[in-house]
Amino acid sequence: MTQLSVLDLSPIVQGGDASLSFQCSLDLARRAEALGYRRYWMAEHHNMPGIASAATAVALAHIGGGTSTIRIGAGGIMLPNHAPLMVAEQFGTLAALFPGRIDLGLGRAPGTDQMTAQALRRHLSGGADSFPQDVVELLHYFQDAKPGQAVRAVPGAGAQVDVWILGSSTFGAQLAAMLGLPYAFASHFAPAELDRALAIYRERFQPSERLQRPYVMAGVTAVAADTDAEARRLFSSLQQSFVALRTGMPGPLPPPVDDMDSRLDPQAKYMLSQALACAVIGSPATVETGLKAMIARTGADELMITSSIFDHQARLRSYEIVAAANRAVALAA
Repeated sequence: MTQLSVLDLSPIVQGGDASLSFQCSLDLARRAEALGYRRYWMAEHHNMPGIASAATAVALAHIGGGTSTIRIGAGGIMLPNHAPLMVAEQFGTLAALFPGRIDLGLGRAPGTDQMTAQALRRHLSGGADSFPQDVVELLHYFQDAKPGQAVRAVPGAGAQVDVWILGSSTFGAQLAAMLGLPYAFASHFAPAELDRALAIYRERFQPSERLQRPYVMAGVTAVAADTDAEARRLFSSLQQSFVALRTGMPGPLPPPVDDMDSRLDPQAKYMLSQALACAVIGSPATVETGLKAMIARTGADELMITSSIFDHQARLRSYEIVAAANRAVALAA
């Protein structure tokens, strides 16, 4: 059976705040653990009023302390924003707190706009261009420290942290293949190069001490409800949020609206159709069909499910339906 995991942006809803978001995230993590989801990842974004997970390692400590078995991790840490040593120390600390449960997904985008990237890094030298070297340096810090090693990660050296490469293009696929690391593709918001990237990763994969064969995760936006109509209504919150972000007006996650299509101009409709082409929206039967198609298309070892839904209870219900649909797909195979 294809494994399912959770990607949580810890959405800040209209009328809510970050405290509420983190309460809801922990509740969702506990429910996901009970439902058999394999991982619970949070993502680093900055200067976005609708996303609370900017300090990703800190937020993950909150999730880890309230769960017991589900793997927790970053999907991802935007490495150009950080010194590799600091990331190794942060995730080495998480590995010491929650042994055998920590994942670290690495991305090469800033996770924000250029002005905020400047505020994060103070200067923009290196950045995405130095991503491969930064990944190699970070992997080095997770190795056992050698006698006389001048700089080591404490905690971090020798830590059991599973490192992933994230991507929405063929660049990350090539790097993950070369380093022999698992690869997660961001098909939940940028699916254009999904098929090509997965093919390159599998064709060029070189076994490593960390991984002997290619391992693929594909992101899927999934909004499930008891009926197709209700799922489409719940989905309208994310649609509104996407349009606001792409037009330079990001904000908290808005409540759903009826008849979203009538509110969109042709340009917005096209943008959403491209960005969310892999979204699975609907009733249990519709979601089962969508998951089956995504698994057949990608051959993914794992699907990372993300669901930005305004109402927390509806969000919990969505993940329940998705888990049940995935079991149905496996039984029918």
